[in-house]
This record gives sequence, structure tokens and C-alpha cells, in this order.
Amino acid sequence: MEASWRKHLVDDGDGTVRIQAHGSMKVDARLVTDAAHMEMHADDRGPEQLVNTASLPGIVGEAWAMADWHYGYGFPIGGVVATDIDHGELGGAISPGGVGFDINCGVRMLALDATLADVPNLKKLAGRLAGRIPAGGSGKGGVDISAQGLNELLQGGASAALDLGYGQPDDLAALESRGCLETTEADVSQRARERGLNALGTLGSGNHFLELQSVGEVVDERTAKAWGLYEDQLVAMIHSGSRGLGHQVCTDHVRRLESTYRQRNGAWVNDTWGYELPDRQLASAPVHSQEGQAYLDAMNAAANYAFANRAVLAERLRTVLRLELGVDGEARTVYDVAHNIAKIEHHNIGGKGCTCCVHRKGATRAFSADHGEVAKAFETTGQPVIVPGDMGTGSWVMAGPLQGMNQAFGSSCHGAGRALSRAQAKKTLDGKQLKRDLEAQGIRVHASTPNVLSEEAPAAYKNVDDVIRLTNQAGLARPVARINPVAVIKG
Repeated sequence: MEASWRKHLVDDGDGTVRIQAHGSMKVDARLVTDAAHMEMHADDRGPEQLVNTASLPGIVGEAWAMADWHYGYGFPIGGVVATDIDHGELGGAISPGGVGFDINCGVRMLALDATLADVPNLKKLAGRLAGRIPAGGSGKGGVDISAQGLNELLQGGASAALDLGYGQPDDLAALESRGCLETTEADVSQRARERGLNALGTLGSGNHFLELQSVGEVVDERTAKAWGLYEDQLVAMIHSGSRGLGHQVCTDHVRRLESTYRQRNGAWVNDTWGYELPDRQLASAPVHSQEGQAYLDAMNAAANYAFANRAVLAERLRTVLRLELGVDGEARTVYDVAHNIAKIEHHNIGGKGCTCCVHRKGATRAFSADHGEVAKAFETTGQPVIVPGDMGTGSWVMAGPLQGMNQAFGSSCHGAGRALSRAQAKKTLDGKQLKRDLEAQGIRVHASTPNVLSEEAPAAYKNVDDVIRLTNQAGLARPVARINPVAVIKG
């Protein structure tokens, strides 16, 4: 039977398809897609979740799904939703489901002034990276920090990591929000702290990775040159987040909020705030309520931990590169982008200014060159947007617009997006054969288990080139360079 939302589809002709508001939706929903891309989506659950988000109290503009959307918890992965913080007495909704469990999962991209030809022994280098970069579900191999050190990281993010000896001063200007979000209490649970004490400087599992890569085709020479990128150059991407600490923060607040909702007449209702939601996983609080402020503060603390985690991982990477490549191993940070975050930002909605709580779940900022929050280095190019693809096909680096905020609250895709669930991929794809196939292509692969390779196989993901094309067509970000995998470290 056809999903009901499909009856309300309208092609806007600008690289997006609109789901017109119906039922309990307060605004339209927009998907970055076209007819051919839509045909690939047999699973209607992601768009159904997007439709549900359009009923959030205080929502403004439209509910967006980036081209890499797929099914998630409450919100679809790739979802971007903004609420007005001045809506009603306590402001619009903030929803932990709109951020997700891996708070500030993100990517740091680093560049070397070297090419693959400068690597004397790729197999040895990949092996040493695998030995020095802890990967897997546990926090085994994390750096030792004290309870006081952890608290400093929760408050100070990448800057606090720098004070502890991890990172370089020049890094900070190349990090989103300079690697630190404001938190007053950093009030995360004792269990979250315990998990954070063990995991700093570890990749994690699932889609987290460290890749040594080379710059392939450069499609925007001017922007690439401004960022110090050139064809055949060695670069690296580190994809990790807030580990168990962030997961625990989300779990704590999801449980607390969901417990305040009761099912009534087919909806989930919170009588204290007069909220009525179609899905309990959208459990929300007004942003200025005690519950909303507690979540925002704890989320920011977890995001700071993620920025610090990537700083430690970057320093571990640099140590290996220096040992193997000498002076050619010096790596500078190109940019570090956050996924899975909610931020208070100012946007123009229908010709009027709005201070919004922008949820980006599996989406990233793509701010323009003339935006006040863009670092000086990007004032002529727009903000870098790092888009990992898959370990067999490649990735991209894009740029935000040259002028003006894009139509999706200054947001863009964050990756290729899953085409198969992890369970489907594990059933149908052979991890051991994949490893052999990739290494026959010259891509060194180190993973803790064959199951991880099955779950993360190229066939489990959408075509990243198609995602980039759609993102560009919709005017959200423009492609700068395609990046090819050389060595892959997976959890």
C-alpha cells in the first residue's frame, strides 16, 4: 500500500521534493532528491519520520532531509529541523531524538604536504596506524585523564585538550565553533562520566573510521588552492564522536523526557506543556524549560568531549605520520565539522529574523563565506563541508555558498547515507571477501571483525557522487574535490 505522504509530493524543480503539510504537520517537509533518487528508496520510514518532525511545537520554515537521509531514532538521519526559541512562553521544542545518541559525531580532515609517492611502505604505515589508533566498541586504549581533567574537557572542548598537550594552537580556528560550545553546569550523569574517563582518543565502532586518503579530482581549483589542497596530495579523515559519554547523555535525557508522555487518542501527550506528538521518540521539552535547558547544557558538554576526542585522535595520527614520514608527516587541520548537534542560531524565515534551535541529525553546517561565524580563512570560500563516502568509493570535500545562507538553515549532507541496514548488510555481504577486493585495489584495510566490514561495505551505502550532485543542485554546498581511500582503520 502506498505511504500516505507520497500522495502529497510536489517536485519543486530545484533539486528538492516537497511533502505538503497534511494531518498534524505544521509546516511542509523537503527532501533533497529527484525522481531517480527517490526510486532507490523502498523504505518509506525515513520520510515518515520527517513528516512526524513537522508537527513539533514551534517549528519554523520547513522540515528538511538531506540527500543522505535514512531511518533513525525519532528523526531520520539527515534531518534538519528548526524551532523558534521565542515560541510561546517557554520557546519551541528541543528534542534529543533530533540530535541522536552519538552527540557531535563529526569529521576532522587533515592535509599533509606530501603525496602517496612519499610513503616508503604503505603496508607498514597502515599497520602502525592500526596499532596506534584504538578502534572498537570498548574504550580500550584511551588516554588516561583524571576526573578534573574530564571536567575541563566537558567545559572547554578542543581548547582544554590543547592545554593537556593534545593538538596544535593553529587547529582551533579550523574547528566548527572553535571546538567549544558554551556549557554552564556540564551536568552529565556519573555513568556518563565513567564512560568518558576510559574512551578519550578512541575511534569507536560502526561507521567511525580513520582514513589515509589522496586528493583525486579537484573541481574547484580556486577554493582548493585557498585551502592548500592539490591533486594526489595525502590527506586524512577522522570520523568519531563523543563515544559512550555522549550516548549516555542522550539515553539519560530520552528516558527522562519519554517518561513524561502518555498515549492518548493515537498521539503522545505531555499535559504540562500541552505537547502532542505522533511518535514517542520525538519526546521534546520547550527549550527554555528546566528540562530543555538541562538537555542543551549536557549536550553541549558531550559535544565538547567529542571535539576533544578528535583532537587526541588527530595528535595520535600525527605521531605516526612523523615517525613514518619525518617532516613530510606534519599534518594541518583543514576543518572539523560537527554532525548530530542542536545549536541556537539566527536565521531569516519568510523575510523575518528568527532565533532558532536548529537540530542537525546526520547533517552538518554549510555556512556561507559572508556569514559572521565563518573563520577568517574561509571568508572568500565558504565553510568547508566534509562528506565521507564509503571505504571503496571515496569521499568529498565541499564548500558552503559564497553569499547568503542556503535554504536549509545553512545545512548540508554529512555522508553517503545508508542504503542497507546493518543487519541486512551483515546477512548479504562477505566482509572477508570485501577486504580482499579492496586490497586488490590498493586500499589497505584494518578492521576488528569481518562483521564490521560487512556492515560498512560500499554496497551498504548510497552512491556518494549522487548525494554530492543533489546537494549541489539544491544549492546547499558546492563540490571542491573528490578524495580517494588509501588506508582504512575501522572499529
